[in-house]
Amino acid sequence: MKLFLTSISNIRTHSFWLIKRSLFASLLINTLGYAQAEESDVQAESAPASENIQVDQESKGYRFSNQTVIDLAKKLAQSPMKPAEKAPQDLTDMDYSKYRQINFQQNQAVWGNTPTKFSVQLFAPGFIFNDLVSIDVVENGRAYPLNVSSDSFKTPNEEISKLISQVGKFAGLRLHYPINKADVNDEFVVFQGASYFRAISQGQSYGLSARGLAVDVAQPKGEEFPMFKQFWIERPSSSQDAIVVHALLDSKSVTGAYRFGIYPGKPTHISVKATLFPRVDLNNVGIAPLTSMYMYNTSLDASDVPDYRRAVHDSEGLQILTGNGEMLWRPLNNPKSLQVSAFSDTSPKGFGLIQRHRAFEDYQDLEANYHTRPSAWIKPMNDWGAGHVELVEIPSNSETNDNIVAYWQPKEGLKKGQSYTYKYLMTWSNDTPVSLDSPRVVRSAKGVKLFKTNPEVVIDFNKMPDVNVDDLTIDASISKGKILEAIAVKNPHQNGVRVYVSFDPQDAGLAELRVQLKQEGTAISPTWLYRWIKE
Repeated sequence: MKLFLTSISNIRTHSFWLIKRSLFASLLINTLGYAQAEESDVQAESAPASENIQVDQESKGYRFSNQTVIDLAKKLAQSPMKPAEKAPQDLTDMDYSKYRQINFQQNQAVWGNTPTKFSVQLFAPGFIFNDLVSIDVVENGRAYPLNVSSDSFKTPNEEISKLISQVGKFAGLRLHYPINKADVNDEFVVFQGASYFRAISQGQSYGLSARGLAVDVAQPKGEEFPMFKQFWIERPSSSQDAIVVHALLDSKSVTGAYRFGIYPGKPTHISVKATLFPRVDLNNVGIAPLTSMYMYNTSLDASDVPDYRRAVHDSEGLQILTGNGEMLWRPLNNPKSLQVSAFSDTSPKGFGLIQRHRAFEDYQDLEANYHTRPSAWIKPMNDWGAGHVELVEIPSNSETNDNIVAYWQPKEGLKKGQSYTYKYLMTWSNDTPVSLDSPRVVRSAKGVKLFKTNPEVVIDFNKMPDVNVDDLTIDASISKGKILEAIAVKNPHQNGVRVYVSFDPQDAGLAELRVQLKQEGTAISPTWLYRWIKE
């Protein structure tokens, strides 16, 4: 596997859209059997819609199938993008505190009082959510638009209720299911804002987000944000524990049809099929993008200001399972300047942003509960060909900003006039959901070698109880400078091995480190990668 690395320090951080996490979070939050996720897995209930469903009762609906959204996206790509409908200024001028007072009425939940285990609640437009979204429900092979009435939302005053009703569209949706307790329908998936969505599994709280597509991330001309402009939600039968959501993606450069097969549980799985139709040639496009936050973790970097917490992050590492079966672990960083890393591969087997430390003591945050944030793992379900996993690390001085992005970028990009289909399974697990019995990197740290001035890194690998360290070979390398010493010792506290690597970067301001443990020439540990930056 080749590693291409870029440091882009001359691009200003504010040229990127750092999502205001505190705002989104407050608005959005109040295994093998799934792997194939066939399109026939979820069938519509044959019962009629509940009276609480705000379906257009005057409409007879229209025929809907999996092909419907694909045909719409293909046709849409043949003409320039039309700007999304916008919410009226009186709604978008609302401040955050007023918008927070707008809540979907619980008794209006779609399928809320039916045998179906799932229910749907909706988000009103307003504040920063000014793009209007259409939402239809699918029953018995026919789609029906969801309407907005003056009773749909609890609002601060009658004027706002009237405005929302007149707009007639929404800002997003959230799905509910008894994921933790049989008698409580918890929110577990949210679609809101551009093409962003997020999910949780049993016992988790919201953390990192996913997107439908990323376009021109970390490019000087600025990023383009595709949006899901319309959703279709298939009604599952009362016996099913899965639900299907379709979405139509639109953007200046590309359109797309998305099918999400959603399986709540421990962990939650989302089977994604994305069919893309570029309007122009796309050289910088991200497939299955993940967005997260990383500030510090004390062992590799410290907070710039005094903080009682040991670590602040939604994700701590990028994990990659390459096409040839090599497992990579790259600790995340909150750099002083924009950093872009590209991990070249062919037919990748998986990648994800991982929150490995799961104990309260690792963070000491009673409010944010970082120890319950999910990891997200992407497993390609068809051949993605040649390309690279790209990691973007954006300087940030606040945990309210998402500053980490990871996605797959095809080597040849996407060409105008062609269609592309990507299938993948997302797993919202506590840790990497593959190679569960293999050694893992459980801690990374850096400092200065004792009694010397050379920098040193320390890596802890677990699940090596019977390894004789004298039989190990440490394969350590550095892109600039030289390795001075590499030592392995037993670490009984992790039931594994600790590796110390000291190095001399010489005159380099940036160097790439690579460390792997081998026994008789065969790798027995993940490959540890790290970008050392001179401070």
